[in-house]
Amino acid sequence: MNLQTVLIILIIAVAVSLFFAGRELFQRSVRMRNRLQMNAVYTNITHELLTPLTVISASVERLRSKEPAHEQDYDLMQLNIDRMVRLLQQILETNKSQSGELKLLVAYGDVMQYIEQTALCIEPLMVQKGIDFTIQCQPESMMGWIDTDKLDKIIYNLLSNAAKYTSGSDGKVMLQVHTNKKFDHIIIKVSDNGIGIAQEQKKKLFRRFHDGAYRQQHTIGTGLGLALTRELVFLHGGSIDFDSEEGRGTTFTVSIPITKESFNATQIDENHRIDINVARSAILDIAKRMRQQPTVELPTPATADADADAYRLLIVEDNIELLMLLNQLLSAKYHVMTAGNGKEALDIVQKEPVDLIVSDVMMPVMDGMELTRQIKGDPNLQHLPIILLTAKTQEEDRNEALQIGADSYITKPFKLGDLELRINNIIENRKRVQEEFINQLGEPQPEAPETEPTDDELFLRRAYDCVHQHLDDSDYDRDTFAADMGASASTLYNKLRALTGMNVSSFIRDQRMKEAMRMIQRTPDIRISDLAYKVGFKDPKYFSTCFKKEFGIQPSEYAENLAKDQ
Repeated sequence: MNLQTVLIILIIAVAVSLFFAGRELFQRSVRMRNRLQMNAVYTNITHELLTPLTVISASVERLRSKEPAHEQDYDLMQLNIDRMVRLLQQILETNKSQSGELKLLVAYGDVMQYIEQTALCIEPLMVQKGIDFTIQCQPESMMGWIDTDKLDKIIYNLLSNAAKYTSGSDGKVMLQVHTNKKFDHIIIKVSDNGIGIAQEQKKKLFRRFHDGAYRQQHTIGTGLGLALTRELVFLHGGSIDFDSEEGRGTTFTVSIPITKESFNATQIDENHRIDINVARSAILDIAKRMRQQPTVELPTPATADADADAYRLLIVEDNIELLMLLNQLLSAKYHVMTAGNGKEALDIVQKEPVDLIVSDVMMPVMDGMELTRQIKGDPNLQHLPIILLTAKTQEEDRNEALQIGADSYITKPFKLGDLELRINNIIENRKRVQEEFINQLGEPQPEAPETEPTDDELFLRRAYDCVHQHLDDSDYDRDTFAADMGASASTLYNKLRALTGMNVSSFIRDQRMKEAMRMIQRTPDIRISDLAYKVGFKDPKYFSTCFKKEFGIQPSEYAENLAKDQ
């Protein structure tokens, strides 16, 4: 090969290399331009969304002053406005970081007190999940220079992340703050005993939009929190590290400087001091009415008997705001109980009477799918109707829910009117089935049936027998009735409600009334007081009131009419 050929080959190789290098540079510039354009779009959209949220927030406060009776509604609205604002601000901070526009502005004040107040504002989030949360600041007070806005975001992201991946049953989260030996840095440690970080996740933990383990925990995530936290720490000239063992927990350690000399003149605010009260307005996550985890509201027997037609709903939802809202709206028409996850719901169903369950699908500890499987797989509970609420919109998810026994499936976001319609439809359908069943079964007959009775028929006949055997016992109540039936009080209620539409007390009273009518038919001249005692009433006047309520006529009038006809 001569020199000329070699030269030509080299020239071609260089030309090809330059071509591909040029194309790569062009594509890179296009990607960069597109990224900058998208950042600008996101920034503009975020700003545009913040404006109407500000207007909505102002409107809520105006309504609060004019109609203070709806305080809980205002708290719910303001809470979710604050959450949306925080998410939008996090997007803005991320865009600023990418474009190099993120700036520090440190002020002087009590650093330890500010951090403690900030952490206390997140405590309701821990209470909501049942997590044991402790704060340790050593020393309790120390002056220094910090950017409160940036420090809020660092602490909030680390603590909310710890809460997200820690189980509520025996979960523990600890915030420890101390200084180094030179007193020029603060070291912030956030520890939890949660699920830990898988080995393959550790290298990309601080990447933007990192798809972490939040799906495993049935929660949500943006993939921005830890990435932004690291950038904010680096902006301070600090450091962040973590130590984690899968299944045992994680500890994040942040070190940031707090001396004035650590920052340049443009980063220092000499005119303002740190206000520890700012933390509460800047990072408040749960409104004042939500500082305690909602307890399960179980109606007392007196309340249940006072309104026998009111159905008992169990709402299962780990989002405390949605749980409270549904509780508030549905309790006007139903007895409402609440649970934060499927395990709590299962415990309630096994102990308390329930007519219908409305459950979220994605929840910690036990999700809605597993709750449905366990209830529909239990012969004593399988009659309970279940409505599932979920953000999953795929057809296969819906099919799975229906296959395991869910009676209805509603995707989020949903209209509350649609949920109420589903509840009412299920209840009305159950009532029609109950009427048909009772009409077919009728009163228990002594002779053997022509066909083999079903389990439900045997159960109901046994219930009739138990009540009629104790008809004159005024002290025969739901607990004694349940013991005679060999069932728990909640199981007896659930079964009777499903078969007859009546609760236990209503069923006993219904049988007393029907037997009283039969006695009058057999013996029209019977004394009303004797009749009342025979069917288990201590007070003849109350018996007459119940009889008229049941049949629309006083027992004495009914007896007189029968006597005239004979």
